[in-house]
Amino acid sequence: MKLAIDGMGGDHAPQSIIEGVFLALEDFPTIEIQLYGQQEKMVPYLKEHPRLKVIDCSEVVGGDDDPARAVRRKKDSSMAKILDAVVTNEADACLSAGNTGALMAGGLYKVGRIEGVARPALATTLPTVDGQGFLMLDLGANAEAKPEHLQQYAIMGDIYVKKVRAQQAPRVGLLNIGTEDNKGNELTKAAFTLLKETELNFEGNVEARELLNGVADVVVTDGFTGNMVLKSLEGTAGTIFSMLKEALMATTKSKFAAMLVKNDLRSLKDKMDYTEYGGAALFGLQAPVIKAHGSSNAKAIYSAIRQAHMMVEHDVCATIKDAIAKQQHVKEND
Repeated sequence: MKLAIDGMGGDHAPQSIIEGVFLALEDFPTIEIQLYGQQEKMVPYLKEHPRLKVIDCSEVVGGDDDPARAVRRKKDSSMAKILDAVVTNEADACLSAGNTGALMAGGLYKVGRIEGVARPALATTLPTVDGQGFLMLDLGANAEAKPEHLQQYAIMGDIYVKKVRAQQAPRVGLLNIGTEDNKGNELTKAAFTLLKETELNFEGNVEARELLNGVADVVVTDGFTGNMVLKSLEGTAGTIFSMLKEALMATTKSKFAAMLVKNDLRSLKDKMDYTEYGGAALFGLQAPVIKAHGSSNAKAIYSAIRQAHMMVEHDVCATIKDAIAKQQHVKEND
């Protein structure tokens, strides 16, 4: 299995990317990694490995580059090259922690959509209090959506959770302002009806306040709403831990209490740690394209590589292709 990695994407590139790559090479003996980037900047962190190939690139797609044009204009950038590697079958999947918009646009332009997929969706696994996590999509690939798009998101998310997380009948929920069947706007009401018609284990509407309690295994929404929920969760989690730390360090008495619950607090933080869950996958493309968090450390890059490895190993894209083809066939014969 060959994976193409953008060594120049993200806030801590190339060091964190390369450190994550070596962690993955150590744990996954079946993978070969092609690392793309500016070699002179990567050299201080590199060491020889029989399953690592380094490809020098003269350009880098930056965070301020125009997403729609970056990959097309910077043809020798590390991001463009990892996408090219997938297109030419030199790699089975690709991963970048760089410019999200550019990676999504490049994925659509170069890798291409699975036939029948109206709009690809950005999906990631988010933490829950029981440590199991849930898959949420769309997280920003499309600001607007139609009911049939949400139906396809649910089908793709269901396949991913079955294949990668080995859950036999994932509970699918539609993010809404209430749990009653008739709640929501025109989009969610129409999507609710379409989801009821599928063979999915559709649990109905779910509220944002219940997401971290594990109310569903797959949560579907439009990209605008999904992105706001994602950033709200990230911000809230970070703020709560900062406030807790400040409170526990305020007095000698609280510091002593902190020592007593230190291991419990670490366990809680690990449960809510995004670095454990990998990156965000762009579902609906011909091959796995993984977007790691821009602030990813080595652990997060390792987890994103693990995610790419599992998507390839379980042939997620081919299964999505078959499911969408089946859906189209049923629709045409109704």
